[in-house]
Amino acid sequence: MSKNTYSLDQIRMLLKNQNINNCTSKSITYTNEFKARAVQEYYQDGLSPNMIFKKARIDLGIIGKMHPKDCLKRWKKIYKTKGEFKESRGRNGGRKSKGYESEDPEYLKTKIAYLEAENRFLKKLKTNKT
Repeated sequence: MSKNTYSLDQIRMLLKNQNINNCTSKSITYTNEFKARAVQEYYQDGLSPNMIFKKARIDLGIIGKMHPKDCLKRWKKIYKTKGEFKESRGRNGGRKSKGYESEDPEYLKTKIAYLEAENRFLKKLKTNKT
């Protein structure tokens, strides 16, 4: 995430660019196609990060001159480990899961059974009070 904060006018201006998926006052989300193209242009064509962003018509005056370098550093690392760019953020906005939500069928069955037992217990408590 950038240390920059973007005004509404800057956000509107950035969102006009086809290489930008989303923009808030604190962050910019680029398209996966742009990320892949940027890494390719960096490695194969030897372009600098700033040249890649200028070529994509992204205003360096708004995002800052160090932003492209930081982005390319992050994207190169992702590309080296995964080989491609996929939608990286889930429902939780990119935050790591707390570990208690598993898609393991046995875990889910156990959780359902526990919750059903808890509901029965609470129902019993409610009927005993009245």
